[in-house]
Amino acid sequence: MYEPIRTKSVHTSADDADFPHRSREEELDIQLAGHLAALLAVTDELGLTAAGDRIAEQVGRLRAAPPARHAARSEASPAALHRRAHALAGRALVVAASRADTAVAILAAEAMDAHAAALAAPPAPTALVGAP
Repeated sequence: MYEPIRTKSVHTSADDADFPHRSREEELDIQLAGHLAALLAVTDELGLTAAGDRIAEQVGRLRAAPPARHAARSEASPAALHRRAHALAGRALVVAASRADTAVAILAAEAMDAHAAALAAPPAPTALVGAP
């Protein structure tokens, strides 16, 4: 009534595959480097050179190569950039904590604090041209 299956099922386990697998630590390193590289781009766009240098050092350590630095400017407001940087630092903090990378966890927490403070601070008044 039924014919036996003659070919391998597509639902077999991928454990028998011939390609190299990455460990959980390697995957977390890649994810953390990605979050930090994105944070570096926003930090560079905000003009925070010292903070950018610290982040670039950690990205270089994780990737074993120096990161590309952000050169272009977007049309985003500083508040939007600070919100984005705060979110990226939070993601980096979560991955760094699961990876037990204390140096990056401290760096990310400091970045979150700095961007939260920048968002809480009242905007600097702008001088009007020709005003007394």
